[in-house]
Amino acid sequence: MEVVFLGTGSMVPTVQRNATSILISYKNENLMVDCGEGTQKQLRYANISPAKITRILITHWHGDHVFGLPGLLTSIAKFAPEKKIEVYGPIGSSKYLNILLSSYVPFEKANLKLHEIINNGVFFENEDFILKAFRLEHTTTCLGYVLIEKDRRNVDVNYVKKFGLKQHPILRDLQQGRDIMWNGKKILAKNATKIKKGKTISIVLDSKACRNIITNVKNSDLLICEATLGDEFEEKADVYKHLTASQSAKIAKDSSVKKLILTHFSQRYKNVDNLVKDARKIFKNTLAAEDLMKVLV
Repeated sequence: MEVVFLGTGSMVPTVQRNATSILISYKNENLMVDCGEGTQKQLRYANISPAKITRILITHWHGDHVFGLPGLLTSIAKFAPEKKIEVYGPIGSSKYLNILLSSYVPFEKANLKLHEIINNGVFFENEDFILKAFRLEHTTTCLGYVLIEKDRRNVDVNYVKKFGLKQHPILRDLQQGRDIMWNGKKILAKNATKIKKGKTISIVLDSKACRNIITNVKNSDLLICEATLGDEFEEKADVYKHLTASQSAKIAKDSSVKKLILTHFSQRYKNVDNLVKDARKIFKNTLAAEDLMKVLV
């Protein structure tokens, strides 16, 4: 899985940071989490076609997370009119999306299907991965997201060669955990395959510290978490229901994640080195996201 940080700022875009948007690419899927103002241009810089986007996950409907949607959807409708886009968001998403889309005269209408997520838990699943949502504590209804790659069975090539079996469609049965017969001999899936553990990416973009985050992001390979403010503004963060860098680090530590990447930085910070330094005092494996940064998971 590849993660591209299209925007790492918060309410006000800066010279260094665009408004929030993240793209996760996995096999034939390209999942965009939020679409802040200017996201189309960031896609250009990243050399990614908007037509490649398959799903858009909206955390909440504050402007800095969605003002890029009208332009993005207009481009997709114009240049890939057959493209079907699945859009997911919290309760009320239909109302807010309709307001956005009725605020201008479109050249073409995008082929959208909107899903309002009502409950915590799984809202999408295919043979490769699962998507989960969970409630956060922000100034409006807000969701966190978890992408869980499913475990895979990889065939032990050296083992099956002992049976005179190399490349063959029957190997798919082994990959799916089914025993097979080959040249009169039974090959057990448990002996002929190895389990490759799937990776998990969790995303928390706007929230105050709450137990629900730890419960849902536990043991993630990567936690992408907002760190809007430094520790010196902890009281301000609490009022506006945001996280400081140290609070994000404590969440990472308490939830036993492997890596933490901070994002959604306030426009007051031209340099976030101190925020990273504060976070690393609590959780060592911490990085700060930069616009157009790419991470493999």
